[in-house]
Amino acid sequence: MAEKLISENRQARRDYDVLERHEAGIALTGTEVKSLRAGSLTLKDSYVEERRGELFLMNAHIPPYSHGNIHNHEPERPRKLLMHKVEIVKLGARVMEKRLTMVPLKVYFKKGKVKVEIGVCKGRQHADQRNVIMNREIQRDIDRAMVDAAKGRKKDDR
Repeated sequence: MAEKLISENRQARRDYDVLERHEAGIALTGTEVKSLRAGSLTLKDSYVEERRGELFLMNAHIPPYSHGNIHNHEPERPRKLLMHKVEIVKLGARVMEKRLTMVPLKVYFKKGKVKVEIGVCKGRQHADQRNVIMNREIQRDIDRAMVDAAKGRKKDDR
């Protein structure tokens, strides 16, 4: 069964180098799931934190469900992530040892369950971001030149 993307953290791809990716479940209330099915979630400025052997998704904004009642959920509450204990310990040790951070990269439905893709990331400096953009533009120009050469066109013929 295919995955249905709810939200993607594009800012994380720009601000961090993703070293490894992991999938985790997430503990949600009923109104949160209904709100996610409506397609509303903001991952900007969110991160994953380890507390006492458990992972929590912090600062992720799930707006209140429009048809909810007085028992609707709090929009930015910490949400527990569900992973095996061994994986959590490994991730926590790696993050503490190498001064890395855990960031949610995307949230999606998989077989009816809400899943979060967590990236173990290293922050980029501003100069690193410029280098990545420059390399991407150079690669794009090379690819364009290769396509033009294959078609037998000159640069001015476009």
